Amino acid sequence: MKPADLLRLLALSAIWGASFLFMRIVVPELGAINTAFFRVLFGAAGLVLILAALRVKWRFRGKLGAAMMLGAINSGIPFALYSLAAKVLPAGYSAILNATTPLMGVVIGALFFGDKLTGRKLAGVALGLTGVAVLTRTGPLAFDAATVLSASACLLATACYGLAGFLTKRWITDRGGLDSKLVAFGSQLGAVTLLLPFFAATAGLRGGSLHGSAGIWLALLALGFVCSALAYILFFRLIADIGPVKSLTVTFLIPLFGVLWGWMFLQEQLSWAHAAGGILIGAALLLVLEPAATKMVAKSQDRIDKPTSA
Repeated sequence: MKPADLLRLLALSAIWGASFLFMRIVVPELGAINTAFFRVLFGAAGLVLILAALRVKWRFRGKLGAAMMLGAINSGIPFALYSLAAKVLPAGYSAILNATTPLMGVVIGALFFGDKLTGRKLAGVALGLTGVAVLTRTGPLAFDAATVLSASACLLATACYGLAGFLTKRWITDRGGLDSKLVAFGSQLGAVTLLLPFFAATAGLRGGSLHGSAGIWLALLALGFVCSALAYILFFRLIADIGPVKSLTVTFLIPLFGVLWGWMFLQEQLSWAHAAGGILIGAALLLVLEPAATKMVAKSQDRIDKPTSA
């Protein structure tokens, strides 16, 4: 991996880790639904500016509706769930739970998409769930109904991410593909559409006013423009430069930054449960992701070994 690629990987991990910090700051002031709505709204606006600057042609080739549906599943619902969890869970907790996304993908693939559930993958899922249990039962937070419900919201969000991966292949890739930047914009547009009625209802209950200091709105702008729009561009560049498998290593780094930012800026308490739960989930990811990496390397080697024709 080139130094520039490593720098992009670390930057992306730091940015996505910071999203949990920003949610923890914004949600108590503006509420979960408002936070999620403005995040996707600013994310969509940021992508419009980026697409315009890059002069990307707006050709969805009949896939705008699919991209919007993906956005509801991959952004709208998870962002709302993480915002709800941010009312209770420290930023580090949510960041660590976010790392279970590949594990959820394994379960969903086996249940609904015909993926084979090998013993290695099953062991990874079991180890990951053990890590979640260690984190929620023995961490600095009280083990009560609010903690369990908030952790469940995070896990449901990762299940949405796992489901969206399969649906992206079915709705976009298998239908001829689409510029990933357009998929990103379409997904944010779909998330805005999904959350708009809930935002309108919430704003009506609050009398139509949204109170918050300049710092709160700056955090919300960072959540949308940096953690959504800019992060998408970094992620797509990584996939193009180092491939999808190596890009997945961002999953291991996000919890480290999530815990670090929470400790540095919110004085969140650290405990051995963060390390123990994080290590167990990290080991689970190794069990789940290593076979995919090995398989891709083997395919690449096979293509290299085969003679090519002019």
